[in-house]
Amino acid sequence: MATRSVFGAQWGDEGKGKIIDLWAADTDVIVRYQGGANAGHTVVVDGEKFVLHLLPSGVLQEGKINIIGNGVAIDPTVVLREIDELAERGITIDTKRLRVSANAHVILDTHKQIDNASELWLGAGRIGTTGRGIGPCYADKASRTGLRIGDLIDRERLRSRLAAFLAEKSALLERVHGAEPIALDGVYDRYAAIGERLAPYVGDTGAELRRLAREGKDILFEGAQGAMLDIDHGTYPFVTSSNTGVGGIGPGAGFPPNAIDAAFGVAKAYCTRVGEGPFPSELEGALGEKLRELGNEYGATTGRPRRCGWFDAVAVRYALELNGAAGLVMTNLDVLSGFDEVQVATSYDVEGGASNLTEYPADLTDLARVRPRFESRPGWMADITAVRQYDDLPQAARDYVEWVEREVGVPIVMLSVGPQRDQVIPIATR
Repeated sequence: MATRSVFGAQWGDEGKGKIIDLWAADTDVIVRYQGGANAGHTVVVDGEKFVLHLLPSGVLQEGKINIIGNGVAIDPTVVLREIDELAERGITIDTKRLRVSANAHVILDTHKQIDNASELWLGAGRIGTTGRGIGPCYADKASRTGLRIGDLIDRERLRSRLAAFLAEKSALLERVHGAEPIALDGVYDRYAAIGERLAPYVGDTGAELRRLAREGKDILFEGAQGAMLDIDHGTYPFVTSSNTGVGGIGPGAGFPPNAIDAAFGVAKAYCTRVGEGPFPSELEGALGEKLRELGNEYGATTGRPRRCGWFDAVAVRYALELNGAAGLVMTNLDVLSGFDEVQVATSYDVEGGASNLTEYPADLTDLARVRPRFESRPGWMADITAVRQYDDLPQAARDYVEWVEREVGVPIVMLSVGPQRDQVIPIATR
């Protein structure tokens, strides 16, 4: 048995979906353990684009078991829609191919209402959420008032749990946000029907996963978002509502953390961020626009234009250390083709404070005060999308990769030079 974890080493959108799909080919089980439909993993197969929000990225590989663990905030309407959309494209997601934890918490339409209303309430202090109801769902989980997938299947329990839930949420929406209260019957009928359809996929996925491990199956854990959006270790409060890295696997999948063999971060050759919050290496103006257009940097979930910047070695090194990474996969190296010069943020200065920091200042309450110091190297003009061997890359591209590798402190084990499955360069043995 081998167990690997893949996590985002930046602010999300690093290209994890492609890497997970690729590695799923020689893996038996793929497990999503945190986050919700605010994540969008894009996979391109034979020129056909798939965007997955809740289904693990391994569902596009034949003969694999895909698990949505208890730590995921599940919008069941999204799960069923993705199953239906894949069926229309000739991919059948049966109960052997997909398992869903009965203990995962449910995102209801009410959570989305509250999410969007709260952002309006915050005004200039808004976080920039996707409006998918993730935060309110996790808040209800922590306050022990939420509904779980298993509740949707037991009709009697569903009605009683929904009645208590809607009484509280209706009062909040009506008295705080000026919205209409929510009637129980319509919501009950809708989610009872959803539960009936979802029921065959539902089980004790933690027990199933541990059994599969005992049987010697190879397991791949799929993180969503990125380490810099971690609820505890990211740029709080501009973060997501779960533990996005390796630390989320134990509670989010019901799997012993000491049984995880290796973790691998994924980072772009530059850096992007969606939404509000500090972003030290952000580029504004023509260079940022050029990166956005060359990289097609628009959110897979929201369609929002991503903020773009140079690679931030300080933040990525922090993310890799935090998660005990054995290596790094660098994606989108091809996007840097055509730049006369490429830069990397190698240290930080803090306005009114320390200078030339090479350690990420995670205890700094106002991260907007951070100013990066950049170093530069010559760029390359060649199209590298057809390159499959490391030695065939332009010298300047190899120099860049090896420079970043030294800065982040772990080996770069693979490069991605395009969206297709085969547009990768394994470099672990160079």
